[in-house]
Amino acid sequence: MGTPYEKDVVAWAMEQAALLRAGKLSAIDIEHIAEEIEDVGKSEKRELASRMSVLLAHLLKWQHQPERRGSSWTRTIKAQRSSIAVALKQTPSLKASLSDPDWLTVTWEDAVAKAGEETGLGTFPEDCPWSMDQVLLVEFFPEA
Repeated sequence: MGTPYEKDVVAWAMEQAALLRAGKLSAIDIEHIAEEIEDVGKSEKRELASRMSVLLAHLLKWQHQPERRGSSWTRTIKAQRSSIAVALKQTPSLKASLSDPDWLTVTWEDAVAKAGEETGLGTFPEDCPWSMDQVLLVEFFPEA
């Protein structure tokens, strides 16, 4: 085998891809390839959680600081919704995350932490007060 996985993952990945394309299956690093494939899925879920957390934090700020609403918050909310919609369209299996209670709890806690840090407020709901359908609805902006 060429470059060890632990030394240079990019060079290793290129070598593994070449081996796969050449049909040299006995030479591939099966265990690390499997790990990398699993990591792709984890990365997509982390990206979705990150975007959802930013979206939820901005919806919280929108609701709890109506006097500070502005075009910047509107743009951020729209951009996150758009990016989430694209991610869900490109990777439909991610939709399961939206109904996973553990994923929702972690994402909500992250959003509350972000909103609290950015607003100085500490009085946000313990659980998300909106359904995921509402959160992703283009027209939805919570009232104070």
